[in-house]
Amino acid sequence: MIKFDLNRMLYTLTPDEHDPETVRARLAAHPEVKFVSFTGVDMGGHNTDEKIPVQAFADDMEKLLADGVQTDGSSVALPKIADLSNARVDIMPDPDVNWYVEYNFDNIDYGTGLPTGTLRIPSFLRHNGDTMVGSRTFLKDMVDRFLAAFEETLRANPYVFEHIGGVDSIDEIDSFQLTNATELEFWVKTPDDRADRNQLSIAQELKEQYWKRVTGPVGTAMEQTLEILDHYGFGVEMGHKEVGGVKAKMGNTGTFDHIMEQLEIDWKYADPMQAADNESQVKNIVRDVFRMNNLEVSFRAKPMIGVAGSGEHTHFGLAARLKSGKVVNLFEPVNKEEEFMSPVGFGALMGILRNYELLNPIVAPTHESFLRLKPGYEAPICIVTSLGVDHKTPSRNRTVLIGLVRDLKNPLSTRFELRSPNPHTNTYLIIGATYMVMMDGIRAALEAGKTSAELEKSISKSYGKKDFYLEKNREYRTERNIYTDYTREEREKLFGVPPANVWQCFSAWGDRRDPMKNTDLLTGGDESVRVILESYREQMILKWCMEYHDRYIENTMDYLRSCVRLHEDDTNDYDSRNWREISDLRDLIGHEVNGRHSLLYNARDAIDTEDYEELSRLEIIIEEKLEELRTLYNKYRRNIF
Repeated sequence: MIKFDLNRMLYTLTPDEHDPETVRARLAAHPEVKFVSFTGVDMGGHNTDEKIPVQAFADDMEKLLADGVQTDGSSVALPKIADLSNARVDIMPDPDVNWYVEYNFDNIDYGTGLPTGTLRIPSFLRHNGDTMVGSRTFLKDMVDRFLAAFEETLRANPYVFEHIGGVDSIDEIDSFQLTNATELEFWVKTPDDRADRNQLSIAQELKEQYWKRVTGPVGTAMEQTLEILDHYGFGVEMGHKEVGGVKAKMGNTGTFDHIMEQLEIDWKYADPMQAADNESQVKNIVRDVFRMNNLEVSFRAKPMIGVAGSGEHTHFGLAARLKSGKVVNLFEPVNKEEEFMSPVGFGALMGILRNYELLNPIVAPTHESFLRLKPGYEAPICIVTSLGVDHKTPSRNRTVLIGLVRDLKNPLSTRFELRSPNPHTNTYLIIGATYMVMMDGIRAALEAGKTSAELEKSISKSYGKKDFYLEKNREYRTERNIYTDYTREEREKLFGVPPANVWQCFSAWGDRRDPMKNTDLLTGGDESVRVILESYREQMILKWCMEYHDRYIENTMDYLRSCVRLHEDDTNDYDSRNWREISDLRDLIGHEVNGRHSLLYNARDAIDTEDYEELSRLEIIIEEKLEELRTLYNKYRRNIF
């Protein structure tokens, strides 16, 4: 429960308030803010955090803002960049984004009666005093590269302004505006409660939770979160229940327990760096407010097998501010009732679709990412887009990888929604990398002199038809339901075979001999950027192996142990036959017997010997056998009195 005055608290310092004099004055006026933290983002997506007392920061502010805070390679995930023998890393404040005050609701300041606050300053990471590294550096470099290449391409191909609504020449443009936003999905539960997956699955199929009324402590926490987020100026649009969850139960004490619900919060767009920073800060606030209400929050991609995972749909837009002050959406066509997009929009979308395999290692770098990307859970499984059944009817196809969002009454709303990221996707990396592949498509479309009508035919082409840019033996657009209107064989033929796990995903970048040989499109050929992505790859492969070795194998063994014999005698042949099949599968997956190792033993051995190809092969087999076991055990259990 909120027992303090939100209106008395400090929330945001905007870029025009970052001079030392203003910062000192703002902090002096808000004694509840006790600490300052420089927050960098490493290649694991982890935020750094340190507590500098406000007075120490104020006394040495000019030096700290100029030189940053020094740490070492053991405190951040920067493999192949910083290690114990080459460990200096500086956390350098970013003056061009909002700085946020984060509050500890469990630590009330006696003097003010308000929660204790920490001014969090989003920061870059610098290695050895001269090389900028880390996730935020990657995004900044990619945005700068995109803007330079985009302006050059427009100048070289002026015909395109005949097909963009609202602007006739590049000479009318004062600046370009990249815009992004994320939609955050997450699960909420009461501590120590375990899910009834059968009930969760039924509730999901019946849509019993989707956009329903939020009540009890979840409703309280949601309302408090939205209220607090609004004080930060995020421009919250809404919060609502997602598809997953079951109704909470009222206990004997009059309080709710057995809470298990999925929620979503949306807020307004911002420029790329600010959008990524906003998402990071929103997650922290959500955790803190729900914890204040005795609720646990999970941002995992797939907290429970058989139930909807959590996505983090990421939106991409491109506009221009004209010298007149007017803002024009560069994806918008001249005639929006006869064309879906301008050539710039079509080129950007085609760039994402053709090069999506290069984005996949950033979107889905963990085992859980692939557990989420399965048919039947409103998560994308194919590289395909939807534009709309006709030019006047915006697409509402929720089964595709990336959709075109349009509102005929609001030209500025035209943008793309990438549906594959999850809450653990590194937003800094995926935004930066996506703009690079968008630029590849824009350049190809404009240099070929293509019109909107011609590009619509390209992106709508049939399998086997040649195209100036897209692959011959692929299709890229459908207005049909991916899950129900195509067989698996049809999907894989038309839209490509998706990777099955982390190792297969990263193979798009290269092989063991040269793991980065295919990444020039993402790096622009810049060696320093290549090193950042190579560091990211190393960190994600390490995470995949460690999580599989120390978490997933143990969790799988726990599940195998839970599949126990339930019938007391063997008079029922049906039960006995089912149990023998279950027992054989349990042994195959996890039980050592004389002369034969289990699949899990072999997977552990593959990790220990760094045989990633073998681990990848075994992971696929283990998942297939586990799914077979779940089906068999549910069938067996249902027949037991």
